Amino acid sequence: MSLFDLKGKVALVTGGNGGIGLGMARGFAQAGADIAIAGRKADKSRGAAAELAKLGVRTTVIEVDVANPDSCKAMVEACIKSLGRLDILVNNAGINIRKRPETYAMSEWREVLSINLDGAFYCSHAAHPHMKKVGGGKIINIGSMMSIFGAPFATPYAASKGGIVQMTKALATAWAVDNIQVNAILPGWIDTELTQRAREQVDGLHQNVLRRTPAGRWGGPGDFSGIAIFLGSQASDFITGTAIPVDGGFSISG
Repeated sequence: MSLFDLKGKVALVTGGNGGIGLGMARGFAQAGADIAIAGRKADKSRGAAAELAKLGVRTTVIEVDVANPDSCKAMVEACIKSLGRLDILVNNAGINIRKRPETYAMSEWREVLSINLDGAFYCSHAAHPHMKKVGGGKIINIGSMMSIFGAPFATPYAASKGGIVQMTKALATAWAVDNIQVNAILPGWIDTELTQRAREQVDGLHQNVLRRTPAGRWGGPGDFSGIAIFLGSQASDFITGTAIPVDGGFSISG
């Protein structure tokens, strides 16, 4: 059996209907895992699930509001009811509101923190008893370069993604006894709907990213398939509490 074989496993990906989430879901499916796509846009999720089903795996679509703990609990239960178990959880759902910090409404601050950070905890909290019951699992949280760096246009986003890294470490220490590995991925500048809007809103962003990234390009959703398979498989059984940049070298460039 390959270290990277995910046949018989079930992966649940929040925000899995596009961008990084779909890139990771493709990786899981290519390795044989059945996939639950969770999100707010049901039609988009159904399209993603149909694409993944062509890879020969079972798929299901679940509507969820990650800012609501009851909705997160119902999502996990729906995944298990449809696909039989839960082995891998990816907390990918997230938003950003780009403004200078003094211009945020308090409701905007709360919205970003609620979806990005609270939501990741609610989903992890809901998944834990089921993973413990089957003898272990993998939780993969999606951070950001803003987990490391500051930016004048992303204060609540940076706070939420910095929190993701510390939450990952705390959960990893708490749940190691249950054979649950908890790790984070820190995407660099990835070409998604979210960053396409950023390029419209932040002058010079495209050129600055290319200049700063040693790989000389923006990343794409497909760049996350491999890290997804690794962190979701037994190949990473002794790796927990880490935050791994997937950024073309952006974070180590002077």
